[in-house]
Amino acid sequence: MFWRKQRAAIERFHPLHRALVLEGGFSVSLRRDDWEPVIQSLAGHAQHVRRRKWALPVRAQRVMVPLLRVLAADMRRDGVLSVAADMRGPDAPGKAGPQHDLPARRPVLSVKQWYTVDPWLRMRAELRDGSVLELSVTERRRNRRIRKRNPRGKIKIKQKSKSVQVVQVVRRLPKDAAVRRPGSPPPPWVRVRVKQGSRLVIRATAKVAGEQAEEQLTEGILHVTTEPFRWTPPGAAVRGAQ
Repeated sequence: MFWRKQRAAIERFHPLHRALVLEGGFSVSLRRDDWEPVIQSLAGHAQHVRRRKWALPVRAQRVMVPLLRVLAADMRRDGVLSVAADMRGPDAPGKAGPQHDLPARRPVLSVKQWYTVDPWLRMRAELRDGSVLELSVTERRRNRRIRKRNPRGKIKIKQKSKSVQVVQVVRRLPKDAAVRRPGSPPPPWVRVRVKQGSRLVIRATAKVAGEQAEEQLTEGILHVTTEPFRWTPPGAAVRGAQ
């Protein structure tokens, strides 16, 4: 039977690893140390599986796994890390909005436009300083289908798309947390909102070009993630942290 060894290897993967390969995602909450077997299973994927049908989503390997490692390193042992990953892509059912017509001039016969919204990663981590970090990445894509008649009278159809990754990071601090306004403003491409009440909530939002490689996307996400931490003194413990 073709691909028998690779099918057997997939059955030996961690259940969350199998869910990524066969179903395109998962949603789960685990203790910090329980994520390490998942990461190790994902790391060995390429050694056992070579068929494109069962390839590991690139975003899982180059974006999700590095973020898992970064967040786990800043968590207490009994902290919970929740992840909802949907790696099916923006063309999966239910992610596209309605189509509408745009004005067209000959030789263009018609232009249809629609948007897709793909919230493909959400993470929530209970950090060792007592705060809670929530991160979400959503791809928003504009699609256009253009029907055009060439000089020979033949009709051709071309589809174009332009996407952006919307990164949002929220840090919720416990009561009586030590806070400090940063001495310099955030980068111009990062928007920060601070809600001061019984608990301090710091929200950082940014848009990252969707055409960037996954490694650059990860770097952009980490830049946004560090912004809420500039509002607390470096190395200062938060009251009530374990």
